[in-house]
Amino acid sequence: MADVSAGVEYKINVDGNSFLLDSKKYQLLESILDTGSLTEAAKYINVSYRTALNYIEKIESTLNVKIVSTTKGGKGGGGGTTLTEEGYSILKECKKINAIMELHKDVNEIEAEIIDINDVKGVMTIKMKDFQINAPLNRKYEIGDKILALISYDNIFLMLEPQTSSIRNILKGKIVEMKLIGEIIRVKINVGGVVVCSDITVSAEKELNLNIGKDVYIGFKAMSVATLKL
Repeated sequence: MADVSAGVEYKINVDGNSFLLDSKKYQLLESILDTGSLTEAAKYINVSYRTALNYIEKIESTLNVKIVSTTKGGKGGGGGTTLTEEGYSILKECKKINAIMELHKDVNEIEAEIIDINDVKGVMTIKMKDFQINAPLNRKYEIGDKILALISYDNIFLMLEPQTSSIRNILKGKIVEMKLIGEIIRVKINVGGVVVCSDITVSAEKELNLNIGKDVYIGFKAMSVATLKL
C-alpha cells in the first residue's frame, strides 16, 4: 500500500486579498522572527537568499502589504530583517492554526452511515456498526450517505456510570488496551465492535481505577464530531 501524507497550507486574507502560505514560507517567517536576518532564515529552511527574497516579494505583492522591514548596516554590518506588524500578525494566525492542529492531531476515524436528519435541532444521527451517535448537521448530506466521523482522542471522556450532562453521546464499552504516552494514558475501548481511543491523565486513571477488561462509558459532545463524506 502506498504511503500517503498531506501537507498544510495556510489561507491568509488581508483586506480582501488572499494568499496560500505553504509550510516552507511559514518557516521562513518564523525564522526571520527568531534570527532577525533573512540570510540566516534562508539557510535555516535550506533555500538561497534570492529564493527567500522571492518568497517575500510574492507574498507582499499578492497581499499588497509589507511583511518585512530591512535595515542596512554600515561597514561593520549590523543590518537585519524583521517582521512588520502585518507580517507578525500573519505569523501569529498561522501559529494559532498550528496549535489547534497539534491539540487535535490524534483522532478516531470511524466509517458510518447517516440514518436520520433533524433540521430543527441541527443534528444528524449516524450509525456505526452496533451503535449510533449524534453529530452536527451538514446540509449537504442526505440519509444513506456514507461518511467518515472524526473524534479527537482528548474530546472523549471516560465514566464508570452514565451521567446526565451536556454530553449528548454516551456509549458503553470495554477497555481493551492501556498505554502510557508521555504524561497521558491512551485508553482503547471496544464500543459495539468499534475500537475508540481516549487520552486521559494519570491522575484520572487512578481515580477511576481503570484496567484492561473493565466496563466503562465514553461520552462526547455532538459538536466534537467532525464528518467527511466518503
